[in-house]
Amino acid sequence: MASDAAGGSDATIYDVARVAGVSPSTVSRAFSRPGRVSAQTAERIRKVADDLGYRSREVSRTSAKSTTKVIGVAVADITNPFNFRVIRGCQAAAAEAGFVVTLNDAQESESLERELLRRSLPLLDGLVIASSRLSDTELRTVAKTLPVVVLNRRVAGLHCIVPDMGHGVRRAAEHLIGLGHRSITYLAGPEASWADGIRWRAVRDSATEMGFTEHRIGPFAPTLQGGRGAAEVVAARRFKAVVCFNDLMAIGLIRGLGERGIRVPEQVSVIGFDNIFASAIITPGLTTVAAPLTMLGDSAVRTIVATLNGTKPPENLPVTVPVRLMVRQSTGPA
Repeated sequence: MASDAAGGSDATIYDVARVAGVSPSTVSRAFSRPGRVSAQTAERIRKVADDLGYRSREVSRTSAKSTTKVIGVAVADITNPFNFRVIRGCQAAAAEAGFVVTLNDAQESESLERELLRRSLPLLDGLVIASSRLSDTELRTVAKTLPVVVLNRRVAGLHCIVPDMGHGVRRAAEHLIGLGHRSITYLAGPEASWADGIRWRAVRDSATEMGFTEHRIGPFAPTLQGGRGAAEVVAARRFKAVVCFNDLMAIGLIRGLGERGIRVPEQVSVIGFDNIFASAIITPGLTTVAAPLTMLGDSAVRTIVATLNGTKPPENLPVTVPVRLMVRQSTGPA
């Protein structure tokens, strides 16, 4: 029988699954994690694989060091425009290196993210993980099977690329203090988000350094609706300056305040994070901390390709990329 890239046959994992009467993920587990498949099922799968001339990528990866030229990109929520430019950066760098990109959308679900990774790992040569909700331990376990780059989060022992969130928060605080604000509220995102914790810590550190009063409300969903829901709290507590977890929440907050007759920036100043495309076209234009999102995706894929080609990444400490404050019309005098 003819040979495929994995190790010898035109037969695929789907062919084995069909003949054996199981799912492709079960075939994958039979080779990569045999303890999670019953002995009887594993034996049937192996017999079918032998008959079809199929060899698993788990075996061929170590014996022939073959590659599929596929890099996975795992995102927390594909509807968040933050991810659009990251994905574009990944795609451009992958195409340049002769790779293709596949996408996992966890829909802000930790359990779905875990399941998608489990199913896709045997099919990938490398993985870019953006804004994961999984634990550090789980991410390190994934990195034992293939090259992994984590974006927007620091995980000890892994190659990570993160925007300089602390500097971004300080620039936002300096801007608001310069406008006369003496109290700044942080609108928090998901509790499981590493970036959320870092931003809140930066707000507190900035408050100590600059002498303003800090508040925190949330967590809220990192969506338009989450920000819209937070407007009730901001209005009730009469906060005058709010730094939001991301731009979607900031835009939702501006909408929610407007529905309550509260004007931005005349009565409340609002700052976002990420500089998504909508931040420049809404009214008022959103002041936001801009990160080089395309650069994040590009750098992540280049790191994976270099690793696959035998070049060890220069460091496992986070690579920090610069940010800048984009001042628009959503901030004004206290």
